[in-house]
Amino acid sequence: MDQTQYRDLVVRNRREHGFDVVDESTGGFDPVWEIREDDPSVGEVAVLATLIEDAALAPGDLTAAADKFRDVLVERVDDHRGPVTPLGYVTAAVPDPDPALVEAARSYTVARRRTNVFPLVYDCDAETLHRHEVPRLKGRGIYRRQATDADRLFDI
Repeated sequence: MDQTQYRDLVVRNRREHGFDVVDESTGGFDPVWEIREDDPSVGEVAVLATLIEDAALAPGDLTAAADKFRDVLVERVDDHRGPVTPLGYVTAAVPDPDPALVEAARSYTVARRRTNVFPLVYDCDAETLHRHEVPRLKGRGIYRRQATDADRLFDI
């Protein structure tokens, strides 16, 4: 599958699951989708997601994009409408990703980075989504939510 086909399928998924398009304050990310929902294990969540299509994306570029997307997420969610857990997803759609890119995404963790942004990698050639695994330790609710969001929005 090529990147354009993948993007079209993700757009279909975002519509099916109620994600709205964000038209302002996206920090240069395009497209950006959002949804607010109540999650039984995490509470109210505000989810922002974006897709990067760059066949030559380096591991450092992906982590830098995740850091930058965190600022977009915080700015977008900081509207004082009550307590909400912000979650963000930066998904890189690339053909045959370098294993270092997949490892950079997986090692970018909530605990170490103090962020709720998850970089994901979709291998367009193998049609495989590389997402974060759900740990068996305390605090796994956000990781479970990440797995659910990744599956419904980015796993084709």
